Amino acid sequence: MKNLINAILRLLVKVALHGYFRKIIVKGKENIPKNRPVILVANHQNALIDPLLLATHTRLNPYFLTRASAFKHPFAAKLLHIIRMLPVYRVRDGFSTLQQNQQTFDQTYDVLSKNGCVIIFAEGSHSLVRNVRPLSKGFTRMAFGLLEKFPESKPVILPVGLDFSAHKRSGSLVRITFGQAIPVDMPPSKSGLLTKKTEQALRNLTVQIPDENYAQSLEKLLAKRVDVSSKSEVEQFLLSEKVTAPVEPIGGFNNKVMKIFHLPLYWIWLWKAPSVKDEVFTSTWKFLIGFVLAVPYYLAIFSLAFLPQIGPWALAFLMMAWISLWRNRNPQE
Repeated sequence: MKNLINAILRLLVKVALHGYFRKIIVKGKENIPKNRPVILVANHQNALIDPLLLATHTRLNPYFLTRASAFKHPFAAKLLHIIRMLPVYRVRDGFSTLQQNQQTFDQTYDVLSKNGCVIIFAEGSHSLVRNVRPLSKGFTRMAFGLLEKFPESKPVILPVGLDFSAHKRSGSLVRITFGQAIPVDMPPSKSGLLTKKTEQALRNLTVQIPDENYAQSLEKLLAKRVDVSSKSEVEQFLLSEKVTAPVEPIGGFNNKVMKIFHLPLYWIWLWKAPSVKDEVFTSTWKFLIGFVLAVPYYLAIFSLAFLPQIGPWALAFLMMAWISLWRNRNPQE
């Protein structure tokens, strides 16, 4: 039953993600291993959007490691378990809780021993900054722990890069790039080498804007209409200031029309926005509001179509709401 609920949720989320984003480009699917334990290591720029994209755009049906504080509420804990999230305890949760991580690792070993997949965002936190930050060692501990417990297993690290044309806007573009799997074929004493290999692989897959003069470089990229979700376009501009495929200007008019036809949902976001202290969660909250309330909103409009006086107007309004959603384009920040 839990697997069925999970499958239905993933399907609904995938449909909703394709409504929220203008386009989701997936490359390197041929690099996804078959019949192997897979530890998928990804960069982390967009809060809950990142795991949702990976859960719905691979055939791996993965489990996730997430911060333990999200499991405090009993209902939330049950929901997170249904969608295959496992808690990770940190020092800030209290030193006494750290020993509970062993239970989480035992669960990941069980998943991986059956050629399953576990996703970990090894940077340890999220950030809108467009480069890969130093990786923590949790994924190497997981890989070598699996080998110690199941010596015959052959785990691999699968690096995955996530790039966004606009982190905080709907109607933007996402690129998901799967790199080549990295075999865990070294002794535990070489865990540092495995970390470095994985970190370099992620850098090779994703847009990297240097820390030095980061704000100025990003502003210049956006002003010249460079596709900041494209690694090749960004690298070319940073080296030569050439733009081979400039993106469309921000579709301000289409975005305003979309807000008009979804005004109740937009008002809810305006009410919620001041309480979102971490801007990385902006897109997460926008998506969740649409995911939970868009269908009831459309059904409410559709129900008005049966009223003789306003029925045709209600249908026309509903069609315009869908068209405005499809036409919404926000290529850049």
